[in-house]
Amino acid sequence: MEQKKYFFAVDLGATSGRTILGSLADGKFELEELTRFDNRLIETGNHFYWDIFALFYEIIAGLKLVAQRGIHIESIGIDTWGCDFVYVDNNGDILRNPLAYRDPHTFGVMEKYFEEKISKEKVYEKTGIQFMNFNSLFQIYAMRKAGNVALENADKILFIPDALSYMLTGNAVCEYIVASTSQILNPMTGDLDNELVESLGLKREQFGKMTNPASIIGTLTEEVQKMTGLNAVPVIAVAGHDTASAVAAVPAKNEEFAYLSSGTWSLMGIETKNAIINEKSYELNFTNEGGIEGTTRFLKNICGMWIYERCRKEWKDEAAANQKDMKCLGYAELIAEAMKQPAFQSIINPDDACFANPSSMVEAIKQYCEKTDQHVPQNYGEFCRCIFESLALRYRQIFTWLKDFADFDLNVLHIIGGGSLNQYLNQFTADSCGVTVLAGPQEGTAIGNIMLQAKASGMVKDIWEMRQIIANSLELKKFEPQDKEAWDAAYEKFLEITK
Repeated sequence: MEQKKYFFAVDLGATSGRTILGSLADGKFELEELTRFDNRLIETGNHFYWDIFALFYEIIAGLKLVAQRGIHIESIGIDTWGCDFVYVDNNGDILRNPLAYRDPHTFGVMEKYFEEKISKEKVYEKTGIQFMNFNSLFQIYAMRKAGNVALENADKILFIPDALSYMLTGNAVCEYIVASTSQILNPMTGDLDNELVESLGLKREQFGKMTNPASIIGTLTEEVQKMTGLNAVPVIAVAGHDTASAVAAVPAKNEEFAYLSSGTWSLMGIETKNAIINEKSYELNFTNEGGIEGTTRFLKNICGMWIYERCRKEWKDEAAANQKDMKCLGYAELIAEAMKQPAFQSIINPDDACFANPSSMVEAIKQYCEKTDQHVPQNYGEFCRCIFESLALRYRQIFTWLKDFADFDLNVLHIIGGGSLNQYLNQFTADSCGVTVLAGPQEGTAIGNIMLQAKASGMVKDIWEMRQIIANSLELKKFEPQDKEAWDAAYEKFLEITK
């Protein structure tokens, strides 16, 4: 029997974070959540910030638990959201808390950058990254134009997972995968693009050394060792962007698959050997982000369960205000009610701008249906049915595009993340896309983080062995396509409504 080895994963999202203890032995893994905590935006001085010091405190708290239990961990790995970053001065000190990607200071800046610096077409040609106003390129440019003092005094610029690793080890690196979300990295050269860096008034050396996943960043500083009670544990550069960690955990048998990371936001894509940067990918705003072992995650962002969650919150707020029973607003109850409704009464485009952040999501859906001469949902079930069917139809549209881009057959769609638990949406997705759907794992991000640490330790040799271990440790749920004619007709309606 192989000796069990333990790994410590930090998984930070834009609303909450966790520390997780993972173990691996005899070709199977186990997970234990140690701590869970809020990741709150701080609003002050007309800006929104992340509290990097509070996040560091929570990591230390998790490490203290490990020490108190006398568990020997092989390493530590950190994954977070992308795009945001921390400024460090020439004394090695952090210059104020980092601005959050939700801060409105980037509104309109993207267009100014194209006018004043480098054209939109050339930026995409260099990076292959989809255009979003909060990409690091535009955040830094907005700060430069605003005369941001932290930027002006920065010796180093570190993306969030790299900044936290720096606080643990004292070593500054630039992990490749999280850097690939910035729209500053050139996937053809595998490094930050000098022209883009210089357009921001910066130098390449202000960013850390480019580092690949499964590499050692350093060991815990003496200060951190004293704080936690641990020894000089190595800190590993995992796939720093949480979605990349989740994709690393897709239990695929071969390369002929697409993935759907399903949650508040959904990301659908394929894993390719090289970036796909051409006129069609530019037109459809697909993105090329770093993947494991030199691969590229060619994908597109989709609204995901955001619309459903916003509607549910409105209904709960309304019920609370009127002192009504909220039992009918449970997840199981809402889904059951949705399945009682007639199919395809109302269809929306989940990625329409009107659903980005309306004051009332319920009213936004009603107005969309009125505008497109459709049945306007009248009850909880009709709204939920509309949302789930529309998501599945949008998934089909993007899956169809992916089949055109891929130079291999797409024989299966793996759904990972929290949304993989929604069996009805999984079945709708299989029906709509006409492909076998395999659902799981739910905890893909943490699993991918831990598996990359295991690779760094020598317990696994490559991504395919990682994926085999994950498949051996889980029971995936399979969904086969049904009702082809009905979904084909609904898709034609979707294309007509959304053109």
